[in-house]
Amino acid sequence: MTKIFETPLYPYRRSPDQDAMPCARHPVVVIGAGPIGLAAAIDLAQQDVPVVVLDDNDKVSFGSRAICFAKRPLEILDRLGCGDAMVEKGLTWNVGKVFNDKRETYRFDLLPEGGHKRPAFINLQQYYFEEYLVRRVRELEEQGKPIEIRGRNKVSALSDNGSFVRLEIDTPEGAYNLEADWLIACDGANSPTRRMLGLDFVGKVFEDNFLIADVIMQADFPTERWFWFDPPFNRGQSALLHKQPDNVWRIDFQLGWDIDREEELKPENIDRRLRAMLGQDIEYELEWTSIYTFQCRRMEKFRHGRVLFAGDAAHQVSPFGARGANSGLQDTDNLCWKLKLVIAGKAPETLLDSYSDERTYGADENILNSTRSTEFITPKSEISRIFRDAVLDLAVHYDFARPMVNSGRLSVPCTYDESVLNGPDDPALPKRTRPGAPAVDAPLDGGWLLDRLGGRFQLLLIGADGPESLTESGVEIEVLRLDPAKNPELGSRFLGDAPGAIYLLRPDQHIAARWTAWDERATRAAIRRALGKE
Repeated sequence: MTKIFETPLYPYRRSPDQDAMPCARHPVVVIGAGPIGLAAAIDLAQQDVPVVVLDDNDKVSFGSRAICFAKRPLEILDRLGCGDAMVEKGLTWNVGKVFNDKRETYRFDLLPEGGHKRPAFINLQQYYFEEYLVRRVRELEEQGKPIEIRGRNKVSALSDNGSFVRLEIDTPEGAYNLEADWLIACDGANSPTRRMLGLDFVGKVFEDNFLIADVIMQADFPTERWFWFDPPFNRGQSALLHKQPDNVWRIDFQLGWDIDREEELKPENIDRRLRAMLGQDIEYELEWTSIYTFQCRRMEKFRHGRVLFAGDAAHQVSPFGARGANSGLQDTDNLCWKLKLVIAGKAPETLLDSYSDERTYGADENILNSTRSTEFITPKSEISRIFRDAVLDLAVHYDFARPMVNSGRLSVPCTYDESVLNGPDDPALPKRTRPGAPAVDAPLDGGWLLDRLGGRFQLLLIGADGPESLTESGVEIEVLRLDPAKNPELGSRFLGDAPGAIYLLRPDQHIAARWTAWDERATRAAIRRALGKE
C-alpha cells in the first residue's frame, strides 16, 4: 500500500513565471508547504489575497512528526475549512495520566467544561494534516481563489529591496527569478530563509536526547496521554505513550545526555526498548523513528522588513506540551488578517510590527512553559531531582502537589495581555474574555458561537443596545446581536454578573475591547487602535 508521504501531492509543473521578462511580481509568496505555510496561504486566499507557495519538496512530511492538535488550533482550522476532516480522522482525548514507576500519580482532564464544539486535543499524524491542507488548496483553486503551490521550487537566494523581496528559485528545468511584495518564511527549524538573511535564534538547547518510535500494533491502551517518570522499562529516565489513528502509537523514550545516536537508532536496540515496555511477545511494525533534543529558542523579531517569519522558522520549543504546530497556527492566524489590511491600504505597515510583538510574547510564554517542563522531566542537579521526586510522591495523596507535577504543560491559547492593539476593558466582565484573549466558544441557536466569528471585525451586542451597523476607517464592522437569555452558556462566559456587554472582536477572534454600555466614540477609537492607527 502506497503511503501518503510517498506520493507527490503537488508535483512540479512549469509556471509562466519561469519565462516572464521582466520577472513576475506577486503580492505574497510563502516559502514552505508544511502545515504552517499552507495554513497561511489558505487564510490569505480565502480573503482574496493572491499567494504562491514555494517548496523544494513535492510531498507531505515523512513520519507522523507533530501529532497533538489542541482546541484553539482546531478552531482556527474550522475557519480554514479543515477542522471537520481533522477531527473525523483524529483521535479525541481530554484525559492524561502521569505515572511514577508503576504507580499512577496524577490524572487530569483538559476540558472538564461542556458546551464546546471542539475537544481539548486530537491526535493525528502530520502527514494527514498536510494532506487535508493540500486538499483545501485544491478546493480553493476550483473556486477560483488566487492560490498556487509550486513543488520542487527551491529558493536559493533572496534580498529585501525595501519595497519588495527578490527571490532566486531553482527548479528541475533551471532557475528563475520572482518578486514578492511580502514574503512569509515557513521553512522550518533549519530555515534557509533565516540563514540567507543572516538571522539566528536566541535561547537554550538542552543536552538530553529522546527517541521517538512510531509503532503500528494492536493494543488495548485507552486514547489518553500516558507519561512515566522512572518506569521499570526505562529506569532513571522518562517515557510517553500516545495513540494515533490506524493503530499507530507514538512512544518517546528519554535516553540521557552522552549517547551514540547511530547505535540507539539500530532496529535491534529499538526492539529491545519496545519489548521491555510492551512485553516480549508484542507484534509490531516500526513506521518512523527519530532522535531529538529539547530546544527552547526564538528569533528576536518575527518581522524583518518585508520578510515575516512563522512557525518553527521563528521559534522552537520542546515537543512535550504540543506547542510547536499549535503555536505556528496561532502565528498565521495573527498575521494574515493584518497583512490583508495592509495590502488593502486600510492599515499602516506598522500593524505588522504588532504581529511580531504579539507572537514573540506567545513564543516566550511557550518557551517558559517548555523550559519548566524540561527542568522537571530532566533535573539538572541532585537537589532538583530530590524536589521532583518529592512532588511525585506527594501528588499521590495530596491535591496541592498535583499542579506541581510537570510532564509537559499542554498547549493553551495565548492571551495578548500587553498588546498595543488592546482597547478599553470593563473589569466587571469575566477575566477569561478580557482584551487580548481569544473568544470562548459556546452553544448558540443550535450551532456554535465560534462558527459565527472571525474573518472580519465584529461587534457583539450581548444583551446590550448598540448600532445596527458601523464603519470606521474604511473598515465595515459586522454587528451581531446575541440573546443571553436563550443561550445561558454565552451569558456565563461573556457577562458574568453584568446584565449586558459589548465586545469588539478582531478578525482572528481575539477580543480587542469590551464595555457594559454602548459608547460610540470609545468604540471607534478602539477600532482605530486595533487597526494600528492610534
